[in-house]
Amino acid sequence: MQGAISTSRSWLATLAIGLLLLAVWQALASSGGGSAPAELSDYDKLMGKTPGASVERSAIPTPVDVFKRAGELFADPLRRNGENDLGIAWHLLDSLRRVFSGYALAVLVGVPLGFLLGLVPWLGQALNPFIQLLRPVSPMAWMPLALYTLKDSGTSAIFIIFICSIWPILINTLYSTASVRQDWTNVGRVIGLTPLERARKIVFPAAVPMILTGMRISIGIAWLVIVAAEMVVGQSGIGFFVWNEWNNLQISSIIVAIVIIGVVGLVLDQLLGALMKQLSFRE
Repeated sequence: MQGAISTSRSWLATLAIGLLLLAVWQALASSGGGSAPAELSDYDKLMGKTPGASVERSAIPTPVDVFKRAGELFADPLRRNGENDLGIAWHLLDSLRRVFSGYALAVLVGVPLGFLLGLVPWLGQALNPFIQLLRPVSPMAWMPLALYTLKDSGTSAIFIIFICSIWPILINTLYSTASVRQDWTNVGRVIGLTPLERARKIVFPAAVPMILTGMRISIGIAWLVIVAAEMVVGQSGIGFFVWNEWNNLQISSIIVAIVIIGVVGLVLDQLLGALMKQLSFRE
C-alpha cells in the first residue's frame, strides 16, 4: 500500500514538473514575440537580412506550435515520395536499423572477447593499454577514416556505432569475469568441473549482471552517437532529419525530433533494464 502511494506521488510530481516546464516555455516564447528594427546579428547577416529590416526577437516556437507540427509529421509518418521526401517513421526506422546493426556487432565481439580476457589475466593485461588508448577517442574522429575505407555512408555509420558501443561491453565483461569470487571457482574444482564447465556454469552466470550493465550503457551511447553521425554523413535517419529541418529553419520540427530521440532512448534503456532484472544472477 505504501509503495503504491509513493508511486502515485512520483507520477504526480512528474506531471507537475512537466506542466511547470511547459508554462515556462510558453512564457519565454511569448515574451520574445514581436519585431522591431535592430542591429543585425551575425546570424541575421548569414540568413541574408538587410540593415533596417525588422528582426524577430524570439524564434522559439510555443508548445502549441510544436504540438501542431507534431500532428503534421505524424499525420503521414510513412510517406515516401522519393528519397528526399520521407515520413518521420522512415527516418526513425533507418536510425534504429543502423543502431541495432552496430550494437549487435559490438555485443557479438565485446562479450566473447571480454570473457576471454577475463579468464586469461595475462592476456587482458597485455591488451589493456590498447583498450584504454582507443576507448576515449571520439566516435566522430573515426568518421573520416571510416568513409575513406568503407566508401559508404550507411556502413560507416554502423561502424561508428560499433566502435563506440564495444568499450563498455568489453570492459564490463572483462572485469566482471576476472572478479568472480574465488570461492565459487574453488567449489567447481572440488566437484570435478573442467575449466570449460567452470567458465560456463559458474563464471559466466556470475558475470551476467555487469555484462548487462555494460550493454545498457552501450545502447544509450549508440543512440546518442547515431544522431551526430547522421548529421555528418546521413541521407536518412533522425539525425539527418534534424539537420535538414535546421537548414529549412523548421525549429518546431527539431523540437519534435528531440522529443522522439529522448523517448526512443528511454524505451531502449528500460527494455535492457527489464532484461537485467530477468537475467541477473542471484547468490
